[in-house]
Amino acid sequence: MPAAKRLPPRRALVSEAADLELLRDGELTVVGRIMDASNATLLCEITDGEREEHCVYKPVLGERPLWDFPDGTLAGREVAAYLVSAETGWDFVPPTILRDGEFGSGMVQLWVNGDEDVDLVEYAQSAAPHLRLLSVFDAVINNSDRKGGHLIPRPMPGGTPVVDYDCWGVDHGVTFSVEDKLRTVLWRWAGEPLPQEAIGVLERLCARFDEGLADSLEEHLTVAEVARTRERVRGLLRTGRHPEPSGDWPPVPYPPF
Repeated sequence: MPAAKRLPPRRALVSEAADLELLRDGELTVVGRIMDASNATLLCEITDGEREEHCVYKPVLGERPLWDFPDGTLAGREVAAYLVSAETGWDFVPPTILRDGEFGSGMVQLWVNGDEDVDLVEYAQSAAPHLRLLSVFDAVINNSDRKGGHLIPRPMPGGTPVVDYDCWGVDHGVTFSVEDKLRTVLWRWAGEPLPQEAIGVLERLCARFDEGLADSLEEHLTVAEVARTRERVRGLLRTGRHPEPSGDWPPVPYPPF
């Protein structure tokens, strides 16, 4: 299969550095709660000077205990997912930081608006090249909950075929386990050779662990989790193929959307 084609940038915002500065230094005001989230997820306004945006704030105190992830670690895992996403250059995860808010320390992520006219079921089952790259990213971070509803298709010109859509991915709190827990709706490419773009990115990502990435991740993950993430990158490069369901773990999240 030919290499995944490169589509236009995912965001047309000021800049990633400016976005991160806004998230770090802006005044955070809670305006509502996103009720269908399993953990406390608050919609906020964030302002700094003349700039005002919306963001998502997930306080650690609002995290629901899970049997397979340590308590109080989900916010940090979301930040770690952003760090890996930024290193790949695919920028699937909107700018994300850890900071204090009205209800204590938590994850704060820039709000991004998706195309509400896109049928997520159709999109998640499509052969969109960016979904293929997202499936590689999910394999790296060991995402155990890639639901279709965690895809946010980027607005594109009217009439664009679904297969050409780009997207963001959100909700990465249950990631980076040392155990293989990949659960996703993106199994379309299971067992197929990785696209050349993915191989090149994985090679660069592997090198970046010794150039500061490991240290950055260890601020949010355990040493063992960071080491296992590096091993997953090496494993993908060694096989040169998309992973397949192991049979030891339910391969599709429930509900899938």
